[in-house]
Order: sequence, then structure tokens, then C-alpha cells
Amino acid sequence: MGLVSRNSDFDNSINQNSQEVLVESRVSDFFYLLKPRVMSLVVFTASVGIIRAPGELHPFLFVISVLCIAVAAGASGALNMWYERYLDSCMLRTCTRPLPAGRINSDEALTFALLLGGGSVLLMGLSLNWMSAFFLLFTIFFYVVIYTIWLKPRTDQNIVIGGGAGALPPLVGWVSVTGSVDIEPFFLFLLIFLWTPPHFWSLAMVCGEDYKKMKLPMMPHTKGRFHTSVQSFVYSILVFIVSIGFYFFDFVGLTYLCISLLLGLVFLWKSFSLLSDYSNNEKAWSLFSFSIIYLFSLFVILGLDVLL
Repeated sequence: MGLVSRNSDFDNSINQNSQEVLVESRVSDFFYLLKPRVMSLVVFTASVGIIRAPGELHPFLFVISVLCIAVAAGASGALNMWYERYLDSCMLRTCTRPLPAGRINSDEALTFALLLGGGSVLLMGLSLNWMSAFFLLFTIFFYVVIYTIWLKPRTDQNIVIGGGAGALPPLVGWVSVTGSVDIEPFFLFLLIFLWTPPHFWSLAMVCGEDYKKMKLPMMPHTKGRFHTSVQSFVYSILVFIVSIGFYFFDFVGLTYLCISLLLGLVFLWKSFSLLSDYSNNEKAWSLFSFSIIYLFSLFVILGLDVLL
């Protein structure tokens, strides 16, 4: 009897541990649907928009604003994964995601995304203002409907136009404080909007086979790598102009100008280096990697410029 009892206790312990692992795995899969890496960038840029906005926002409302923007970004990512679940199953880079791997079914993912998206917009409107809630709703709509459903499978300009969705969070953050739009948040929008093409096109040069396999019209295989590198260089110049434009419109001080000039010149050099050797994947990856550092650093300095 003692042995039977010990075996029973061991089996119960194993079952309990298995259930805990299963719950943890499910939570992890649902969190993955939110595209946490993208969400972290959205939260960061939106926070800078809030910090730079004139006026004061109670710390609690600051948290609510950032939370709503983060959840809305996550809902957009989940809707994107729900809609593209078949495409993801056919691409090496995405086939292990929760939906194509069968760890979450499509109805669960859709319900989860709609509840998060609707809840974030409603909470933003009730706790802050309805203009920011409108822009938040428009951001979700732009990313899911205009970019994912309409542009992405139809034109190699999908990243250019679709970049508007990723550029809106700092504007949403600004409006959550002021209830209105001004020229400075438009500059924040432009900075991300113009940064997006060289950032994603350089990645597409490295990971282009998956897109080509699924017949998604990414510029490196519709127009060729040379044309893509030329376009990337043009957008890099435009990003550089906008980045230093903050100083000439008297939004920031001299410290920001010096740092943005240094970072911008490095960004331009990496973009030009790719243009001069457009078949080189290492240079494409170098531009992609530095583009993340570049945008992050600019927004850090833009935030610190207000606080210091």
C-alpha cells in the first residue's frame, strides 16, 4: 500500500507539473502573438511623444496612455499573425509561430486580438481623450487593413506606405497629453516613416527568399537589389534631413544636433556602402542592424532633451 500511495503521489505531482508547464506555454504563445519586440519599440517612441508634449500628465495617466498604445500595438500584431497564418506556415522564418504550429487556433487568436484592440481604444478614450483614441484606432486599422490586407500582397511600396502605422505611436502619445496635433509630432512621425524603408528593405535583401517563395512583392526581388539600394539611400538622406530639422525648427538644443549629425553620417555611410556593393548581404545586414541603433539613439536624445 505504501508503494502504491507513493506512486499515486508521484503521478499526481507529474500531472500537476505538466499542467503548469502547459499553462506557461499557452501564456507564452499568446504573448508571442503580440509581437513583443515590435511592441517595445512602439512603447518607447510613444513615451517620447508623451514626454515631449507640452503640458503635464499625471503619472497614472502616463502609464495608462503607454499601456493602451502597447496593447493596441500587440492587438495589431496578433491580427496580423491571424490573417497571415497560412503565409507564416510556408516561410522558414515564421513557421514556428503559435498559429502555423497549431499551438493556438485561429478563433482564439482573433477573439484575443479584437478584445485587446477594442479595450485599449475604449480605455484611451475614457481615461485621456477621444482624439487620441481615434488615432489609436486608426493605427490598428492602418496596420491591419491598409498594410497587411491591402498593400503587402499587391505592391512593392507596401513598406513605404505601411510604415505610417509604425510611425503613428509618438503622435498618439502627444495627442493623449494635448488633445491636439502640432508640427513637432509630425516631425516625430516623419522620422520613423522615412526610416522604415531602408530598415526593412535591407532586411528583405538578406531574407528575400521567403518573400519570393510566397510571391510577396518586396522591392529587392521586384525591382532588384540595385534599385532597392538606391531607394534606401534616398530615404536615408531624407531621414538625415528630418533628424537635424528638429534643431532648425527650435524643438531641441545643440547637443541633439551634434549627436544626430554624427549618427546620421554613420547611417548615410552604411547606406552608401550598400549602394556601392548592393549584392553584399553583410553590408545589408550592417545597415539593418545600425538602423535600429540609429532610431533608438535619436529618440533617447529627444527624450533626454526635454528632461535635462
